Amino acid sequence: MADKGKPAIVAVCGPTAVGKTSLAVELARRFDGEVISADSMQIYRGLDIGTAKATAEEQQGIPHHLLDILDPQQRFSAADFVARAADCIRDLCARGKLPIIAGGTGLYIESLVKGVRFTEETFDPQVRRELERQAEELGAEEMHRRLAAIDPEYAAGLHPNNRGRVLRALELHRQTGRTMTWQREHSLPSSPPYRALLLGLDCSSREFLYSRIDRRVCQMVEDGVLAEAKLVYDNRGSYQTAAQAIGYKEFFPYFEHTASLEECVAQLQQATRRYAKRQLTWFRRMEGMHWLTADGNPLEPACELVRAHLAPEQEEP
Repeated sequence: MADKGKPAIVAVCGPTAVGKTSLAVELARRFDGEVISADSMQIYRGLDIGTAKATAEEQQGIPHHLLDILDPQQRFSAADFVARAADCIRDLCARGKLPIIAGGTGLYIESLVKGVRFTEETFDPQVRRELERQAEELGAEEMHRRLAAIDPEYAAGLHPNNRGRVLRALELHRQTGRTMTWQREHSLPSSPPYRALLLGLDCSSREFLYSRIDRRVCQMVEDGVLAEAKLVYDNRGSYQTAAQAIGYKEFFPYFEHTASLEECVAQLQQATRRYAKRQLTWFRRMEGMHWLTADGNPLEPACELVRAHLAPEQEEP
C-alpha cells in the first residue's frame, strides 16, 4: 500500500455547534488519542466564550493542542497552522498517541491533510495599500464579490468579513495572475503526508442544526460573551482578526448604542447560521469525507471507521 508507513490521523470536521469536540474527545478516550484543534480563533488566549472553546469539563482530561497559543493581537495563517499541527502530529506519533484533528476551519484541515506547501510571496506593498483603501471605501461584501468573480471556489469558503484572506487572495491575483485555488492545487506534494480519515458531522435537517446554533448563542450570552466582546471592541485596532470574527463584531452596535442587545443576539444567530452553511460547502467538496449524523448516534459508526483505518496498527483498548 502506497500509504504504508505514513502517520495515521483522524480529522473530525463539520459546521459550528454540530458536536465535533464531543466526538473527538470520545474517540480520543477509546483509541488513546489526543486532540489538535483546527480552529482559527481558538488559538487566542482570553477569547473563550465567543470562540466556543472547549471547557476543561468538555475536554474530559484529554490533552488539547493549539488552544490558547497566541495573544489576540498576533496574526496566524494556514501556513502557521500546518507547521504547528505537523509538529504536534510528530510528537503524538512518537508517544504512540493517535492524533485527532477537530475543528471547523476547512482551509486549515484541508491544507494539513493534503500537505500543502506554502511559499513566501514577495508582494508590492503599494498593491496591498490600494486594496486596503478599496476595502475601506467599498466594504467587505464588495471585495468578497470581486474575489468570487475571479476565484469562486476559494471565495465560497470565506466569510466576506474575513478581510485578511480576501485581500490576500485578491493581492495574489493582482500580482501574479494566479488564483488562490490554483496556487493551492499546484502546491501539493506528489503524495499526501498522512493516512487521514476524514469524519464529517452534519445534522439530519438544517432546521435541527440551526436550532442548535441559536441555543448555543443564547448560552454564550448567559456565559458572559459580552465581556469578551467588549474587550475585543476596546482593542479592535490591535485585535484585528478577532474584531472581524463572528461572535464579537455582532455586539459592536450594542456598545455604540445603535442596536439593542436582542437585535445583536439575533444578528449573531443569523451570521452563525450562514457561517455553518459555508463550512458545510467547504467540507462537502473535500474528497474522502465520511459523513455521520450528529443527532443520531455518530460515535459507534465513527469507532468502526477509526478501527478499520488503524487496523492492524492499533486495536481499540
